[in-house]
Amino acid sequence: MAAMDTFTLTGRDRALLRAVADGRCQLGTGCEPVLLVDGLLCADTAAAHRLVRAGLLVAPDPSLPLVPAVLTPAGRELLA
Repeated sequence: MAAMDTFTLTGRDRALLRAVADGRCQLGTGCEPVLLVDGLLCADTAAAHRLVRAGLLVAPDPSLPLVPAVLTPAGRELLA
């Protein structure tokens, strides 16, 4: 997990975190996590990896192909 002081949160990242908080996102597993918003692949293909690595999203279970995206306590705190 990356330290928050080395992670720059963009407007897109905040929008994705809000969509996760609203229950609109899923994470797919594979060699890299894949983020789906409203059932569509997020155009920022590195977003899921970046947000998981920053400790803002719970890492998906690699044994499941698709899981609901969930904010970590740090992700919830950032949106508060």
